[in-house]
Amino acid sequence: MSTLQTLSLLLALSVALHIGSAAAFTAWRADTHPAPALLIGGSATGTACALYLTAVSAYH
Repeated sequence: MSTLQTLSLLLALSVALHIGSAAAFTAWRADTHPAPALLIGGSATGTACALYLTAVSAYH
């Protein structure tokens, strides 16, 4: 793996975690219990990461 690929992967993971954190916080502030809010955040993180990896694999 090249340095550029490693940095791109780290950037994608960072963005996915930020999206998941924002989704979990938004769900929690909308009077959702903490457990479902964490599941919503985890789902958003997984979706964002999967979309990025799908786009990268389609690009190559």
